[in-house]
Amino acid sequence: MLIRTSIAIVAIAFGVSAVIAQSDPTAARKALMKENGAQAKAGAAMVKGEAPFDLAKAKLVFTTYADAAGKMPGLFPDNSKTGGETTAAPKIWEDMNGFKAAFAKFGSESKAAADSVKDLDSFKAAFGNVGKNCGGCHELYRIKKS
Repeated sequence: MLIRTSIAIVAIAFGVSAVIAQSDPTAARKALMKENGAQAKAGAAMVKGEAPFDLAKAKLVFTTYADAAGKMPGLFPDNSKTGGETTAAPKIWEDMNGFKAAFAKFGSESKAAADSVKDLDSFKAAFGNVGKNCGGCHELYRIKKS
């Protein structure tokens, strides 16, 4: 019963996400980035010793990143350059190949990190390396809020 309920919840969430992505790509990408931020916060807490290391949660950080990396490039159609309080920089559309390549790198490194993490030390190393991708992409492709 619990398994069926879990599967149903995941299916509904996936369906809702697909509808949001099609109707409002800006909202969809914000939701993905919000989840990435929540995972980054959880990962940072483990790295800093503010939360105990949990292998399943550590892997979830990276699998969430990898999932978002696969979805994000498709959420930047031309009609989403403005509106929805987007912080997407015009550079995205000027350099779409570079933008997609950055997400491909982020995705592959996140997947590799999820596969390689075994303990706190390996998590710390992987988290730092993958985190550099986040910052680099934000520097190039995101408008900083004032």
